[in-house]
Amino acid sequence: MRLAGGLIPSDGFVADLERRNILNLITIGVNAVPVGWIAFQYISVFIPSEDPGGGGGIVAMDKAGNELTFEGWLKTHQAGDRQLVQGLKGDAHYLIVNDDKKIEDFALNAVCTHLGCVVPWNRAANKFMCPCHGSQYNYQGKVVRGPAPLSLALAHVNDSGGKIALSPWTETDFRTGLQPWWKP
Repeated sequence: MRLAGGLIPSDGFVADLERRNILNLITIGVNAVPVGWIAFQYISVFIPSEDPGGGGGIVAMDKAGNELTFEGWLKTHQAGDRQLVQGLKGDAHYLIVNDDKKIEDFALNAVCTHLGCVVPWNRAANKFMCPCHGSQYNYQGKVVRGPAPLSLALAHVNDSGGKIALSPWTETDFRTGLQPWWKP
């Protein structure tokens, strides 16, 4: 028996069609796994992911990246304190300790609604004052002086197994009675 090109194997063995088909399937199967994985990774880039907060909230962290607990926060902060933590979407949020030495059930996004500066708390004036263009917000983050057009965004403060968790505020803004402008 002769092969294509006129060569005859030395032992006279020629693989039959069934064996060739099996070898072809093995070759396809072995190559399909990495090619399929690469194709999946490429396609998944174009599929939008869900918000990491997912409505359930994320645990607030300090500047060193440590998760915050209610007990630990209240041990180191006095009534009236407003301190920055890392919150939703990585934005800085203010946690507020009220006069009853409890953390308020809302946190304030520290990003000015005018041009995005971080707004510090001015204890002497009892309000948030933007150093960039002079916008001012009251103790609850409601805008009291422009050029900022909107109040600071709110987030819920929840207890997640003793840890301080922030979740999106989707209800009516209690400061203005309007729907929140920062809806996710």
